[in-house]
Amino acid sequence: MQNYKKILLAAAATLAFGTSAVAADKLKLGTEGAYPPFNLIDASGKVTGFDVEIGQALCAKMQAECEVVTSDWDGIIPALNAKKFDFLIASMSITEERQAAVDFTEPYYTNKLQFIAPKSAEFKTDEASLKGKVIGAQRATIAGTWLEDNLGKVVDIKLYDTQENAYLDLASGRLDGVLADTFVNWEWLKSDAGKDFEFKGDPVFDNDKIGIAVRKGDPLREKLNAALQAIIEDGTYKQINDKYFPFSIY
Repeated sequence: MQNYKKILLAAAATLAFGTSAVAADKLKLGTEGAYPPFNLIDASGKVTGFDVEIGQALCAKMQAECEVVTSDWDGIIPALNAKKFDFLIASMSITEERQAAVDFTEPYYTNKLQFIAPKSAEFKTDEASLKGKVIGAQRATIAGTWLEDNLGKVVDIKLYDTQENAYLDLASGRLDGVLADTFVNWEWLKSDAGKDFEFKGDPVFDNDKIGIAVRKGDPLREKLNAALQAIIEDGTYKQINDKYFPFSIY
């Protein structure tokens, strides 16, 4: 039965990726470029990160030539719909609001939201303890929305155009804490700037599904889904995961 399933998967992959039409595709991969370790611009000016490497692996599986394009987070869905790129892989949470504007693939990883604050600070995450604190998050993210929906009348919320700017204000003492993706916080806490900070409390939201966005009705969605399944099956996904994280985020 196991071998039979593998034969079926191989046949599906052949159908999905074996046509000359797919091989001739030239696609543009959109991302933010300011959200390490998922997407960032390195010292040489190259756009890289987990998102980008997964996107490039998907392109290779689809036998498509892909160019990486960056966009500011606030305008990233309008940029996709304006055809500045063909698919968007930028650690974007699948939400009902976004699904009204774009289509998403199956999730390619699952996220959590968690607070960070100075190690020296007493920082409890219950509503009474957070009252009056200044909390930062990136604008137009699940973290920002969660704060507004759940603590909007309790804390002073500061929203930032990039995650980096939220961390800068936290490090300079202008924020009491930051709420962000657990894996992004984990990366920052390893840095020199984040060495005096730590996670506070348990994740406040732990079932955030992250997907790849395409324009509404675009058949590219199914090609990406097939390619995602293929890189999971052949171990490519795990190789990329292990390069960035000592644990599985899938």
